[in-house]
Amino acid sequence: MSDALSTQHEEGRPTPIPEGPGPTGDEITVLVVDDEPSNQTSLAKIFQREGMRVFTADGARSALEVARKHKVQVVLTDLMMPGTNGVELMRALKEVSPDTETVLMTAYGTVETAVQAMRDGAYDFVEKPLKRMTIVKSVRKAAERQSLVAENRSLKQELKLLTTREIVGQSPALRRVLDVATQAAPSSATVLILGESGTGKELLARYIHGKSSRADGPFVAVNCAAIPESILEAELFGHERGAFTGAVSKREGRFARARGGTLFLDEIGELSPAVQVKILRVLQEGEYEPVGGHTVRADARIVAATNKDLVAEVEAGRFREDLYYRLNVIAITAPPLRARREDIPLLVDHFLGIYCKKNGRARLTVPPEVLQKLSDYPWPGNVRELENVIERAAVLCRNEGLALSDLPDAVAQAAAAPPAAVQFPIGTPLEEVERRLIRDTLAHTAGDKSLAAQLLGISTRTIYRKLGETE
Repeated sequence: MSDALSTQHEEGRPTPIPEGPGPTGDEITVLVVDDEPSNQTSLAKIFQREGMRVFTADGARSALEVARKHKVQVVLTDLMMPGTNGVELMRALKEVSPDTETVLMTAYGTVETAVQAMRDGAYDFVEKPLKRMTIVKSVRKAAERQSLVAENRSLKQELKLLTTREIVGQSPALRRVLDVATQAAPSSATVLILGESGTGKELLARYIHGKSSRADGPFVAVNCAAIPESILEAELFGHERGAFTGAVSKREGRFARARGGTLFLDEIGELSPAVQVKILRVLQEGEYEPVGGHTVRADARIVAATNKDLVAEVEAGRFREDLYYRLNVIAITAPPLRARREDIPLLVDHFLGIYCKKNGRARLTVPPEVLQKLSDYPWPGNVRELENVIERAAVLCRNEGLALSDLPDAVAQAAAAPPAAVQFPIGTPLEEVERRLIRDTLAHTAGDKSLAAQLLGISTRTIYRKLGETE
């Protein structure tokens, strides 16, 4: 290729790849890819005079090497090059650096190819002979787009971190539940999760899905109590166009969306008898019928949850006995927070991390007296209530640490919880008994190792040694 810039053509060696730290502030980073050294030099000098940081490469292989080592915002590449052309380079770049934008340089007769390349993901193309203002403008606009795309990706990742929930805790009650969930996850068995509201039943369902062979498939959650009975059937199984008034188009149901994954039916105790029959058919026959449609094979593992006593519901005639037994293949009960008080300090720390970051403030500390009150409160709303209290405190707190005044009155005035009786199965190793007693005592003292040592009649050093910690 011998085309030069129409306004400037400077002979010389290619601009070397700059070393040292990457771009700072508003500096634009551009990679010029051209098999003609003179064109590399001319373009590099133009962009450097515009305050940009410039890399150069003579072909696709060296360009990809630069993109792997450095953060490149815009790649300006010749369309026609020996070996790998500009379009093929653009596609390879998307694998190495997805946010990088590509601008193609094209000669007369290849414009159609460049237009097709834009459909495939190129930001822009510029025709030769190149004009300084045109090429600078195109690269600047591509850099602006790259910055917006990268910022959007970053914000989405941050939002995902803020909204992604994990199961937090190390209490024996929680560990027993997770052990059962871990064993159940690889199977295809239906799982029924029982427990009070706010105990994290959906988190358990997601945990099971994540450890199953369907983890790469979708996880679709349905709150059966939140959807009106009149439309729940269509919501679950979908409907054909014209199946009922208002059905102006065909619509997939939640079973179809969960194909290859897991369907989580929350509050399943609220299902109407008619929908119970259809769910039973799915569990027995592995098929269902969209409203107004034909039979479809179901390919979703069902995990159900309820805070109701389904045995009592069966006895009262409100829930089908055969459906109950189909659902209750593996039953898991999510423990209430009052049964795992030793997890409260971990949960408090976890939620503070989330909501301090969400509200753009420094991480708050939790004085022992505040943590003690949080541990003493019975938490009738379980983990969900604790999360709401910590979010409220993170917003209202005016100091560097939480105060009792930052807590709701019911929590701040909670009476001390009576110490729980500690029981161990016959055959529990003595070392495990000691560790459990130490952990329970530390939970009671809100992590104060000196006080815990006094209560246990041992030294603080012994606590560190028994728990395998360092002082």
